[in-house]
Amino acid sequence: VQHKVGYKPGQVACSLQLEEILHSGKTSCNHADEVWPDLFLGDMFLAHDRYSLWKMGITHVLNAAHGKMCCKGSHDFYGTTVDYYGVPADDLPNFDLSKYFYSASEFIHKAMTSSGAKLFVHCAVGVSRSASLVLAYLMIYHQFSLVDAIKKVKEHRWIFPNRGFLKQLQTLDMKLGQAQL
Repeated sequence: VQHKVGYKPGQVACSLQLEEILHSGKTSCNHADEVWPDLFLGDMFLAHDRYSLWKMGITHVLNAAHGKMCCKGSHDFYGTTVDYYGVPADDLPNFDLSKYFYSASEFIHKAMTSSGAKLFVHCAVGVSRSASLVLAYLMIYHQFSLVDAIKKVKEHRWIFPNRGFLKQLQTLDMKLGQAQL
């Protein structure tokens, strides 16, 4: 039986363990950090700078704060040279981000398997909503456990999903872990 990297049957980290991992390691971030090959996680400042995105070679944008006051990205804003996907998420513990885990992961996966593609995933600050969607992608398409996904992203960027998103990611972790057994 094959298991996920670092996954042990029946093992799911509790919220306290996850928060300890999140508090450790890298404690800062830039407007964008490459957290996976050709996948950049960042903030609204860079999201609004089309010239810098063009210089980086960004071909795809996933906005995890679509339609929010601070993150007005859209197909019209980026033009025809960038594939855009918007997730209208609130950074609140009671917001159900899990309903976007699979569609956002599919968008990320399609971008990552396109020749020459570079993807920028963002929200307002780039540490909670967008980070949660990147973690879900690593779990769904690369069979990482939640703990391993967090550790992988934290090698390159400080992230801190809110407690509600962490619980939703834990549920995904259990679901994916059971599917691997």
